[in-house]
Amino acid sequence: MKYILLMQYNTTGADFPTVDTWTPEEIRAHIEFMGEVNGKLMAAGEFVDAQGLAMPDQARIVRAGEGGRPVVTEGPFAETKEFLAGYWIVDTETVERAVELAAYISAAPGPGGAPVNMPIEVRAVMSGPPQDR
Repeated sequence: MKYILLMQYNTTGADFPTVDTWTPEEIRAHIEFMGEVNGKLMAAGEFVDAQGLAMPDQARIVRAGEGGRPVVTEGPFAETKEFLAGYWIVDTETVERAVELAAYISAAPGPGGAPVNMPIEVRAVMSGPPQDR
């Protein structure tokens, strides 16, 4: 079963300072950890995809306008308190394994090497319409 692990950042609920205040060494350690996570997932045959996402001020909200033409709202979105920082798509045998991976990723190092304990949402990736039971 495929699961998406959504790394969420909340400016009001984080127990660590914003990334723009981290030292270059702290950022490097965090990114190296993410690379190690991906390598372990690949070695276990569980890796499907993973991506870090740009900051919300680079986001665009798009809606269909008149005649289907795009109506774009650009950032920055000052009211944004939480945002999606990145994701993994994994293919695991059980939801328990996906939860285990999420907990491991949540403990990525932050300032001073302390775990950031960032919330990771685990959701099944639907492979088709729900089946009748």
